[in-house]
Amino acid sequence: MHLQNLSLINYKNISEANYTFDPKINCFTGKNGVGKTNVLDAIYHLAYGKSYFNPLAVQNIKHGEEFFVIDGTFEKNGRKEQIVCSLKKGLKKVLKRNSKAYDKFSEHVGFIPLVIISPSDNDLITEGSETRRKFLDTVISQSDPAYLQELINYQKVVAQRNALLKYFALNHTFDKDTLYIYNAQLDGMGQHIFEKRREFLAGFVPIFNKHHQAITDSAETVSLVYDSQLHHKTLATLFEENLQRDRVLQYTSVGIHKDDLLFEIDNHPIKKFGSQGQQKSFLIALKLAQFEFIKKQGGVLPILLFDDIFDKLDETRVAKIVQMIDDKVFGQIFISDTHPERTEAIVKATHQSYTIFKM
Repeated sequence: MHLQNLSLINYKNISEANYTFDPKINCFTGKNGVGKTNVLDAIYHLAYGKSYFNPLAVQNIKHGEEFFVIDGTFEKNGRKEQIVCSLKKGLKKVLKRNSKAYDKFSEHVGFIPLVIISPSDNDLITEGSETRRKFLDTVISQSDPAYLQELINYQKVVAQRNALLKYFALNHTFDKDTLYIYNAQLDGMGQHIFEKRREFLAGFVPIFNKHHQAITDSAETVSLVYDSQLHHKTLATLFEENLQRDRVLQYTSVGIHKDDLLFEIDNHPIKKFGSQGQQKSFLIALKLAQFEFIKKQGGVLPILLFDDIFDKLDETRVAKIVQMIDDKVFGQIFISDTHPERTEAIVKATHQSYTIFKM
């Protein structure tokens, strides 16, 4: 699995660019602001149908232009696959595979297995539970389209239930039977999603711990803890107990859309008790575990994007990652870095083929 060619038009700060890539290692070097990360984000965009860094699609169009186009040719299982993502202002984004547009972007998720490791991953630690849930759901959805569809359906019903609660409040009315129709739907879907998440983490956590121990030489004990109200009660019971609260708040205050994935070091929140170095090691182990999980599930080596991480790691951790590359743990890799000499020294140490693009 690798990306052979990439063409960009009006994507972020890039007016036009064309690249032909090495099947192993590709590096983008240059000063901050020249567009290194934007190229990596364009590759991510082809895999997920959206930007990793900017969820507002229209803001990925180059300033002063009306549209963007990202066009990539991948080799997967001996076949060429052309993926094109384009957006024109005022219109819906279009995602095509071999010239055929997807009806739903969710149908594409998982087709191009890809993992990104970036300084922006720190949001997983510093931001709220929604960010960590998105990570959890993204990893599961890569290999389980049914899970993704059920999650989409669940979110739609939550939105409908919230609209009904607002309607009740505005019109000073209440219809328990109508509300219970939504409750019953959410109870069934929520239980399935909860069980999928729990099952996934049972297999994922040992992989995460293995990578964390390798990166840190087992210097500390870390854990991922699944925090969900459904560990203790059914969603139907939670709805009953929180009915008055939901009516006052005018939204659904309980359910799997409130789940969290707790990041801990020595049984304490890593956000409060982990040093910068410990937090970086935690996040890299998390993403390497994501890489290994997707590889196991799909039987294909995912593409791996390293965005500016060598600037954030000490030599020991860099050496660990170089060793993994040299041991052919990874497939095709893309690296962005501000220091050309450092980048070349790192990739030379891997004894793999590489191409360096100076921007």
